[in-house]
Amino acid sequence: MADEKKAKGEQAAKPKRDKAPKAGGGKKGGGGAERGESQSAAVVSTTDAVPPRLFESYKVKAIPALIKQFNYKNPMQVPRLEKIVVNMGLGAAVANPKIIDTAVEELKALSGQRPVVTRAKKAIANFKLRTGIPIGAMVTLRSARMWEFLDRLVSVALPRTRDFKGVSRKAFDGKGNYTLGLREQIIFPEINYDRIDAIKGLNISIVTTAKTDEEGRALLQQLGMPFRAT
Repeated sequence: MADEKKAKGEQAAKPKRDKAPKAGGGKKGGGGAERGESQSAAVVSTTDAVPPRLFESYKVKAIPALIKQFNYKNPMQVPRLEKIVVNMGLGAAVANPKIIDTAVEELKALSGQRPVVTRAKKAIANFKLRTGIPIGAMVTLRSARMWEFLDRLVSVALPRTRDFKGVSRKAFDGKGNYTLGLREQIIFPEINYDRIDAIKGLNISIVTTAKTDEEGRALLQQLGMPFRAT
């Protein structure tokens, strides 16, 4: 009996060996790293991005034509588009706030980008207008979406306007920027006519790097803007 107790005491006195940690920070950490790597590898696309059609036309046709017309010495002097701002003002939103939601959805459909809601900065008692209430929506387009929107505007939307005879040649601000007003949003094919709650007008401001109205008009003319003859 004494020998058995002595053997058990020797076994209990032996220190336990620490297990070596597994490579990769253990089962939990290593598995998370592997899943993260597999997910990041899954979202990689090998498809080449197709540049907007109007942007290709600008590089191939508009730039050489403008250099010849204005005798630019450097291609960087050629005016180009900076951004397009689409604004929809809704005075009816004071009495019917739900019209803002439909305006946001329609602007999102025709521009491909989520618009922001504009709010009143001043209170005007005669119009029952309070500071901070939503009165419109706007979206600012740059880069590829800007070129795609302008292409759809001049190629599809404007020709669908009733009794269309061209846009005004005088709606420039003196610095080469152009503003166009539309009375109906339904000229855009992206708008579902059966789902609209009211006819809404919108303003489209085309901001360019042109220094004069003549240069801005020539740029838009090369991009297909259908100006009136007079």
